[in-house]
Amino acid sequence: MFDKPFQLQIVTPARVAYKDTAVSISAPGVRGGFQVLYNHAPFLSALEIGELKVMKKDGSEIRFATGGGFLEVKDNAVVVLADSVENASDIDVERARDAKERAAGRMQSKDASVDVERARLAMLRALNRLKIAGRS
Repeated sequence: MFDKPFQLQIVTPARVAYKDTAVSISAPGVRGGFQVLYNHAPFLSALEIGELKVMKKDGSEIRFATGGGFLEVKDNAVVVLADSVENASDIDVERARDAKERAAGRMQSKDASVDVERARLAMLRALNRLKIAGRS
């Protein structure tokens, strides 16, 4: 198994969501999912809405729902600059369901003032949160 840890920091505009070591992180890159391990080559990727999966040295796994952002790998340190991130165990399922319903209503609205792309992204974030909350 992977046993060499690297530094990992997951940061949002509001807070530091995670700061510790990890032996693996899987992320939703805009060109497809990828995994980072110890001694990974320097790398920068944009992230899309999806799941960040962190594997700790003790074998435990932490799952996060992310709303996109960027990930940088450099010198055995990974920094995730996320638009938003929620630990799977902290996701409020009722709130996510309500957000999904609101987004669906806006997407079906005939009102010309509705930003359909914004509603679509809100729907994707809500669905992602519900999917990840169901795995915790």
